[in-house]
Amino acid sequence: MIRVRRHLKFVLAFAAATAFAQRGPAIPQQLTFTPYHANGIYKQGETVGWTVSPGPVEPDYAYKWTSRRNNAVVLKEGKLDLSPGKNKIEIVADQPEMIYVAVEAYEKLSGETATPAGQSTPTSPPGPPAAPRFTGGNTGRNTGFYAVGAAVEPTKLGLSIPRPADFDAFWDAKLAEQAKIPINPVLTPVQTDVAGVEMNMFELDALGSKTHGYVARPAKEGKFPAVIQLQYAGVYALNARADAQRAAEGWLMINVDSHDKLPSDAAGNVPRNYAVVGNSDREKSYFLDMYLRDSRALDYLLTRPDWDGKTLVLTGGSMGGQQSLVLAGLRPEKISAVLVCVPAGADTNGDLHGRKAGYPNWASDNPEVMKTALYFDTVNFASRIKAPVLAGMGFIDTISPPAGVWTALNQISAPVEPLPMIESEHDNLTPDKGRACPARTREVLNVLVNGGEFKPTPFQP
Repeated sequence: MIRVRRHLKFVLAFAAATAFAQRGPAIPQQLTFTPYHANGIYKQGETVGWTVSPGPVEPDYAYKWTSRRNNAVVLKEGKLDLSPGKNKIEIVADQPEMIYVAVEAYEKLSGETATPAGQSTPTSPPGPPAAPRFTGGNTGRNTGFYAVGAAVEPTKLGLSIPRPADFDAFWDAKLAEQAKIPINPVLTPVQTDVAGVEMNMFELDALGSKTHGYVARPAKEGKFPAVIQLQYAGVYALNARADAQRAAEGWLMINVDSHDKLPSDAAGNVPRNYAVVGNSDREKSYFLDMYLRDSRALDYLLTRPDWDGKTLVLTGGSMGGQQSLVLAGLRPEKISAVLVCVPAGADTNGDLHGRKAGYPNWASDNPEVMKTALYFDTVNFASRIKAPVLAGMGFIDTISPPAGVWTALNQISAPVEPLPMIESEHDNLTPDKGRACPARTREVLNVLVNGGEFKPTPFQP
């Protein structure tokens, strides 16, 4: 039975935390890169390359470059000479891989060598660290750092390490244990200025913690398609108004807090280093309770009589994409679509196998951490996914490296739609370069809310 605290009402804050960094002034660009293949995709044996030309701002720095396989194994290095008007960076592809090229300013053309940020010259008096000497760059940092990326037969990228033999048994046992706990939903009405929407804060009992979030729906009789929104990394209040706006479009909307705290609370009692809490023991990992809370939110949705029983979408970006893929693998039986942008949490052991790992950035020099990480890695949930999947990946993303995203997609037996964004770092760093994924997500949601079906666009190399 649902217990409702009717005496409490919360006014939605317009200043709720947002997923991405605020856009600042335009970063000056001294270089432009034209890929040999416009789509950034190559076959083994082909030459991967870029023509490098002066950008809108006249170059006044000297640049060096390093190409790496999966941003880990150095393949080739060189310096750029733009005196002829343009130059090139190229390498012959010899295996399925992601190519990452770092291009760094190292001195002014006048010959003045830069002082790295955080260091002082020998004659400098003590004081704050020196500011970076360079400007420009296409990675959102304005330090003279550029990057370009390419994919070589990415659909052939395989697991960097085998899936644990007891992976399914471990998670099936956890789900069975949680299933014995009553959900005990507690709903707290929430006021919203979005017309035609009914909204509540929810709290659910889960194994070892409580699940919190917002649930919103159209304020009318009926059954509605459902969306479960999972959250990107950090500790913050959820954007309740955005949930209400989605409900106004016709969705039964559930937004799940990643932490055991009220969704309106910007902090809670959550350690800021939560990603490393318990990371050497699968029974104590912070992500164990996080993933189980996500599963409990799905349990709750399935009990609601206002769900249409047909359409259930999981969506999120970065760590929210990570949780979406995990939940789709944990609970594949009812999911109808998974829509994720730059999902994190893949290939967690990559640093040991010639691939740069990303968030949660677990310590690769600790064997117990690496062993534990495999039980929370999206690539090991992916083979359990039965729903069609859309996944956007940035080719120069260092937080959710694309090699891991491709590897996860390659384990999924259901139809997948990879969405390469060849100029994009992580979406908080280069939001303008990553717009294709949220745009495609909105497009698919519009189809689904109107009774259609998500049919992934096949990958065209």
